[in-house]
Amino acid sequence: MLRLFRFLEPYKKVVIVILLFTFLQTLGTLYIPALTAEIVNNGVAKGDISYIIKTGVFMLLTVELTAASAVAGSRLSANLSSGFAKDIREAMFIKAQEFSINDFNKIGTASMITRTTSDVTLIGQTTVMFIQMLLPAPIMAIGGLCLAFAKDKVMALIIVTTMIAFLLIAFLLGKKVIPLFKLMQIKMDNINRILRETIIGIRVIRAFNREKYEKGRIDTAAADYAGNAIKVNKIIAILIPAIMMIMNLGIVCILWIGGKRVVKGNMQIGDIMAMAEYCFLILYFLIMGVMMFMYIPRAQACADRINEVLAIAPEITDGSSKHLKRREYAHLEFQSVTFQYSDAEEPVLSNLSFESKSGEVTAIIGGTGSGKSTIAKLIPRFFEVQSGCIMVNGTDISNLSQKELRDKIGLVPQKAFLFSETIKENIRYGKKDATQDQIEHAAKAAQAHDFITSLENGYGSHVAQGGNNLSGGQKQRLSIARALIRKPEIYIFDDSFSALDFKTEARLRRALKSEIGSSTAIIVAQRISTIMDADRIIVLDEGKIVGIGRHEELMKSCDVYKQIAASQLSEA
Repeated sequence: MLRLFRFLEPYKKVVIVILLFTFLQTLGTLYIPALTAEIVNNGVAKGDISYIIKTGVFMLLTVELTAASAVAGSRLSANLSSGFAKDIREAMFIKAQEFSINDFNKIGTASMITRTTSDVTLIGQTTVMFIQMLLPAPIMAIGGLCLAFAKDKVMALIIVTTMIAFLLIAFLLGKKVIPLFKLMQIKMDNINRILRETIIGIRVIRAFNREKYEKGRIDTAAADYAGNAIKVNKIIAILIPAIMMIMNLGIVCILWIGGKRVVKGNMQIGDIMAMAEYCFLILYFLIMGVMMFMYIPRAQACADRINEVLAIAPEITDGSSKHLKRREYAHLEFQSVTFQYSDAEEPVLSNLSFESKSGEVTAIIGGTGSGKSTIAKLIPRFFEVQSGCIMVNGTDISNLSQKELRDKIGLVPQKAFLFSETIKENIRYGKKDATQDQIEHAAKAAQAHDFITSLENGYGSHVAQGGNNLSGGQKQRLSIARALIRKPEIYIFDDSFSALDFKTEARLRRALKSEIGSSTAIIVAQRISTIMDADRIIVLDEGKIVGIGRHEELMKSCDVYKQIAASQLSEA
């Protein structure tokens, strides 16, 4: 957890001011019992009304100063907690932007969400508790004991005995509760994972009538978390009455023994009241400190999980080349590229070599699992190749910054993803300064303009989360428009026409010819009708190229291509 304290660096002055207010609050709290004893001993016992009023006014000012210090300290602590948590969360978000897909897979989406939300929140809360509850505890204990010993050593020893009994019980119960705290965040991860799967996969769940099964899964995970939380609360439920019993026994002993000492003339009655208050204050702040100590292991577990994310060295790092400029043409080339996923036993792509020149459309086709979509992911450098290189305009993409590379690419992913914004903003996502005319032009080319204008609010229509209020074909066309408005050097269409009917697809392909211009286009497809007019068709089989050429050439020379064609096209 100490490694996260570097995020407190901008708040050093705030921390110092909070500590000052906390110190003033503690001193004021300790001084009030002494004033109470003075009023009883020198005012009430002697019948000196003027002394009572004079000391009472001073006590009132002390209380007001203590309260003001407490309020100011609490307010600053809340601001510190929010800022501290914000900075950690921002650092995690920035770090996540640097991750490759493999880096994300190491953590998991559900765990990443939990770490960025509840883990960071708990760290912020623990920081405030540490400042407001743990730091005053030793000051209160040491200061209270010093004042108690100054008034009466016998009474002070009663307070010390009470403290020892309390700390012993807290230690024994803490040994049981601390491991349970560490498990709580892991069990919360499991709940988030199942809940996320259930929400995203609700259509599949309903289609297969698996609602009861999924309810059982989430019930089991929730019951597991609840069982752990109940164990924690049972232990705390034992701790609090035990502490109250020790506190009350200590006060009873002070009143009983103190009364006898007053009768004998060894101490004054006001000192008994001060001792009882010191006993209560010391134990109260110790309770807060012990509760804080029990939360620290849970906070430590959260801190470890956060540090794990921040410590990951991104698999893909920016290159140092500064010489690649935007050109009037685009040239993409794969040179003996071999790629294997981190958890796979064999390479997905083996010794792949091909090129796509300016103004050309290169299509990639093959059976399921042949590696088509993997090629689309390697060009923007979502993964790092094991051997060989991918060249853009004669420069290895590993020598480019990721921003520089991706500025040259317009990607339409296999699964169309839209943001919960308006249609206009979703298309403009490809070019943040795009005008309305440019947005409409891209939509027309993507064959999306007609359905957009048929909506009540046109381009201002809202898109639900994930585009769930649009059909699959509509989402694909908006994704294509988002790529077209970018006017990139390289277009990548990763099976982006699968949800379109043949008539719409044909119009779209005709529009793309004029849109692509001098750029190069990579089209990954399942349907031969999508790629028949491509300048170059690459046929993949088990990660290897088994044919390159135009449609007519491959129909004569490539058996794999002929088999695909036979399953999709008529003899004619």
